[in-house]
Amino acid sequence: MFKSSNINFDTKNPDTVIGHEAYFQGTLTAKGSLRVDGRIDGSIVDAKIVTIGKTGKIKGDISCVVCCVSGDVTGNISALDHIELTSGSKVAGDLRAPKIVIEEDAVFNGNCSMTGLKNFKIENSEKVAQ
Repeated sequence: MFKSSNINFDTKNPDTVIGHEAYFQGTLTAKGSLRVDGRIDGSIVDAKIVTIGKTGKIKGDISCVVCCVSGDVTGNISALDHIELTSGSKVAGDLRAPKIVIEEDAVFNGNCSMTGLKNFKIENSEKVAQ
């Protein structure tokens, strides 16, 4: 979806996988890419790409470069590049990233903050205000 992104990670061969039957509790520090198809009760930090599969369930905050959610997340997500919520995903928490995509049929309850908009300016703001 973000073809112009300069980030080249191999999401088909993640560095770390939390499988469908796996459960992890605590803070998970993943320096590479991470795929979650199981359950994590705790935070995910320092990851490059975090992919939450359809069966993945996270109860905790996520801090990464790119986050793609197809499962359930209860917690805040912060990404340096972008966040994608695919159809069927459920997120209860705040999203913070320069680019955010929420597909149709994704459920999102929280606040969005699109950081990196320092130079954003509305042209002809006096016409909009009238």
